[in-house]
Amino acid sequence: MKKTYVTKMPNHIGAFLKASRCFSELGINITRVSYNKAVDSHTLFIEVDGEAEQIERANEKLKRIGYLSDGDANSKVILIDFRLEDKPGSVTDVLELISKCNLNISYISSQENGSGYQHFKMGLYVSDTSELTSFLAQAEKLCEVEIINYNNTEKVFDNSIFYNSYVDGLVKCMGLSEKKKEDLLVNVNLAMQTLDEQGLSPYKTFDSISRFAELLTECKGDNFNPRVTVHNVTEKTKITLVEPDCGSNIAIIESDGQRVFVDSGYACYKNEMLELIKKLIPDFKRQKEKLIITHVDVDHCGLLNEFDEVILSQRSYESLIAEADNKIGFRERNHLHLPYVNICKTLTGYEIAQKSKLFPMWNKSSLTVPIEQIGFFTVGELNFEVYEGKGGHLSGEILLTDYEHKIAFTGDVFINLTELTKKQAEYNQYAPILMTSVDTDSTLCAKERSAFLQRLGVGEWSIFGGHGQKKAYSMQVSKK
Repeated sequence: MKKTYVTKMPNHIGAFLKASRCFSELGINITRVSYNKAVDSHTLFIEVDGEAEQIERANEKLKRIGYLSDGDANSKVILIDFRLEDKPGSVTDVLELISKCNLNISYISSQENGSGYQHFKMGLYVSDTSELTSFLAQAEKLCEVEIINYNNTEKVFDNSIFYNSYVDGLVKCMGLSEKKKEDLLVNVNLAMQTLDEQGLSPYKTFDSISRFAELLTECKGDNFNPRVTVHNVTEKTKITLVEPDCGSNIAIIESDGQRVFVDSGYACYKNEMLELIKKLIPDFKRQKEKLIITHVDVDHCGLLNEFDEVILSQRSYESLIAEADNKIGFRERNHLHLPYVNICKTLTGYEIAQKSKLFPMWNKSSLTVPIEQIGFFTVGELNFEVYEGKGGHLSGEILLTDYEHKIAFTGDVFINLTELTKKQAEYNQYAPILMTSVDTDSTLCAKERSAFLQRLGVGEWSIFGGHGQKKAYSMQVSKK
């Protein structure tokens, strides 16, 4: 079994050696180590692989030597801005108060700006909120004081217990339980390490994750305002497209008394989305509800368990079954995508699909071209040819094409990036940063898009992608 330890170690020679000996003596293999003094000078992440009994004994040993101490679990560094007169000795009274209150300083920054005052920023290590309350009451008698949130600063100010403070902020922002904290700690660090090795600044990674979490929160509740458009195909057929600010589109196909949904968005918007669906479809859930999944990315699979049948390709089915069996899905098997996906699952409250609701309809043992027809699917008047992509975006991806009515559903193989709302465009910029690419193989995905367009017949097409508005696409007769 694998386990990642978030250890607190003394910042001196031989600290890692001591931990390494602990694992070595027990026959446990270290599979990953991450330490960056510029980010956090005491936190070391160690991933190991060993038997359950070995891991349990390692837990005891690390606790015994103080590397797994919970004593500082509530400690954090608070960044405080003291507005001091720009004159000799103005900071002395503040420093004497800090010393009197037995607070430690982890960061100091100040520079004159010609205003007659200096904004003296200090990071103070605080383990007891009552200490801080008492200190601030006394400090406010000396000068103007303001507590500054990390996310509003230009750089990381705390190099001693950064990860705990940072993840506490994410947990609070998303309203998550404390049980989710360690998962976030491990995966935030893994994202930093993975992207640092790709040449991306650690601080850009932290800022991107923070902004991603903020966007998810900003679009909840009363601020959940997806763009909704209705597209009439015939007198008996219409398609309602729901585009949230964050996450995938949901398309509702209603044709000749039949109904099917395509993709389902993020789990964190489940209540808001279900309320909206019931307004759009008053008889929702009065009949068996079917959902087609174009591919099994987190942002498309948030509401799987709300439907009676989830229809998908065999390969997508295998990915979801792997998750249900406590193994990793296809997306996470790409080490560059693993941390982002795990962070995304934690922040959005992703739920593993119930096996009984999964119905794989199409199976092609091997694909020899970028997209290949694997079957058919009918909804009322609409008769779709089903194509499977070779895995450029994600293995198991499907595209649905109705040639009579010139309608296509393409998942994320083909999306309408040019007509995103401002909020959607901001949301869509973070996955490429945190995953290095949203595609498993960008070159192959480009070939899939090209092959898809070449298969369209002459005429005016309506293409419904996984993100963005419906794309009106004109296919003209080629001139010889």
